[in-house]
Amino acid sequence: MEVTINNQNYRLNETCSIEQMLAAVISTETNGLAIAVNQTIISKSVWHTYLLSPGDQVILIKATQGG
Repeated sequence: MEVTINNQNYRLNETCSIEQMLAAVISTETNGLAIAVNQTIISKSVWHTYLLSPGDQVILIKATQGG
């Protein structure tokens, strides 16, 4: 299945949770990370069970320090 993550297309397994997608796509700490799927923020508590669908638009948002 193909999804778009931060405006870049990725090919993933047919059944892929957000947690599995993160392991496949990024190799960084998930602290301070927010995820939106099709413009809806997904709570971190359900990342392991939330299944992505073909064509989903995923946005990874990383919190940064500064002012």
